Amino acid sequence: MSFSTETTDQVPIRILVADDEAAIRDSYRDILKPRKPEPAGTSLDDMRARLFGTAKPAAASAERFELTFCRGAEDAVLAVKESCLEGWPFSVIFLDMRMPPGPDGLWAAIRIRELDARVDIVVVTAYSDIDPEEISKRVPPTGSMFYLQKPFHPHEIRQIAGALGRRRQAEERIRQLAYFDDVTKLPNRVFFRERLANALGAARRNQHHLALMFMDLDNFKRINDTLGHSFGDLVLIEVAKRLLVSLRSTDSIAIGCLVNAAESLARFGGDEFTVLLPEIRRGQDAGLVAQRILEAFNEPITLTGHDIIVNGSIGIAVYPEDGQDTETLLKHADMAMYYAKRQNGATFRFFTNEMNKAALQRLALEKQLRLALARQELTLHYQPQLDVMSGSISGVEALLRWENAELGKVMPEEFIPIAEETNLIVPIGEWVLRTACAQARTWKEAGVPVPRVAVNVSVQQFAQAGFPAQVERILKETGLEPAGLEIEITESVLMKDGDTATATLRELKRLGVQLAIDDFGTGYSSLAYLKNFPIDRLKIDRAFVYALTTDINDQAIASAVISLAENMRLDVTAEGVETEDQFAFLKSRNCNEVQGFFLSRPLPAEEISGFIRTRTDAKKK
Repeated sequence: MSFSTETTDQVPIRILVADDEAAIRDSYRDILKPRKPEPAGTSLDDMRARLFGTAKPAAASAERFELTFCRGAEDAVLAVKESCLEGWPFSVIFLDMRMPPGPDGLWAAIRIRELDARVDIVVVTAYSDIDPEEISKRVPPTGSMFYLQKPFHPHEIRQIAGALGRRRQAEERIRQLAYFDDVTKLPNRVFFRERLANALGAARRNQHHLALMFMDLDNFKRINDTLGHSFGDLVLIEVAKRLLVSLRSTDSIAIGCLVNAAESLARFGGDEFTVLLPEIRRGQDAGLVAQRILEAFNEPITLTGHDIIVNGSIGIAVYPEDGQDTETLLKHADMAMYYAKRQNGATFRFFTNEMNKAALQRLALEKQLRLALARQELTLHYQPQLDVMSGSISGVEALLRWENAELGKVMPEEFIPIAEETNLIVPIGEWVLRTACAQARTWKEAGVPVPRVAVNVSVQQFAQAGFPAQVERILKETGLEPAGLEIEITESVLMKDGDTATATLRELKRLGVQLAIDDFGTGYSSLAYLKNFPIDRLKIDRAFVYALTTDINDQAIASAVISLAENMRLDVTAEGVETEDQFAFLKSRNCNEVQGFFLSRPLPAEEISGFIRTRTDAKKK
């Protein structure tokens, strides 16, 4: 039971007394009850202040104690667990060493420290055979341990309770600043790491499972970029609230452990959150909690008139299967989270050894990719584009290739995502642009009729503040006419920041460069935006060309894109054309250009001139 002694506005010091004797419990109650303040000017402290001008220390009588009493060790452990779940832990625990007929105080002290690593425990005993050194070996030494002999003096109890209680409160104030996130008020990365380390220690001793969840919000950067960081902070606060509610409503019986939402959840940094399930029955049960968390975001977050759709990707790592230390578990949960994100987000994934193997391969790939430019391992191949009506070569698309001494030929779909994630795509993209422009100029000087060279530009490269100036500089350095360069961007580039994208496109258009939207139809752009962008060409993605002759939906999409482009006075290039039937269909719909293996595979620069001459000669015949 609890016994409140609140008499002032000061936050009370929470005390737990565990003793099997009712008379002893009554003594604590009497000793720690509120004391009436002495009349002003009558205490020794008041007289000292008047005579010597010294400040009056905080009076012990002004302290308030919130008391909880237990008769046995098991009840004491349960009380500590409940106090942690409430978010108001005990400051001091007075623990009788022997409380028959159940477990003793040592048993309780070990388990209490596993629940609250920093609580001060005062061991109270009437026996002289207690060995503090032996106890300290068995009780986790994270908090202070004191020993008090029965019978005790009332002043001892009150002074110990007050001193340790004030220290815990001061520590809590410092801890709030050091261990809690200022925006969401959740525990931060530092707190969570300590909590995880303590939970791992308990899991090792008690041989039970532990689950760690790593959650990253999907597309949160877009919210910050569009609506501002202050609005983003409001979203994070609402996310934290929903996470707390979902954890508090978790069925503890179903997963085999109590979930202390106040300490199990943390804002790890940015838009990343972590959840700890310290005593889970089975690793797979963490999926129940992850699913409940994801369901908490089924409804949009409404803020200042905006309905914000927020989803998350969750990775789960389980002790001991997926790691036995803090760093390994965090790394594996983070790895699993990225796999969930690659599944289009709003889902969760458990860590697997295959993920670790893939991650090691990725690290090796990234290491080699960082050296690829300096080692001159990158090359460009060029895939011809055909004017459907005239049968002439209308241009080529520059495609990046990489051959490494250790890894051999690396496919673009393997290394380009890594280049984008690590921002290596920016220097690589500049190299591609410069090399393609220089090659186009070389062809022109050699009399090889290549009207234009198309270069893909990544989101990161396009977003560089000086990108148009970079293009202008490269054109001047290589001597290529601006009309001989076509820059291809995806719909995601346009949607990232519409106003900035429009300004960049207009600067490029002012230079005389041609502009194309690659993979048109696979993104999420609005047709209303399309009319505002100074685009010359739409490229139909190969996904709509592959089954063009058999799938009526693909036929409808391709026909619609061609019709749309024609009405907007834009050209259309169809990618991935591999068969004569596909070519015939596109020609019947007045598609301007085609590109694909039906015409030619991507070729090294030195083979392009021969390909064009052969095709020109065949056309003359």
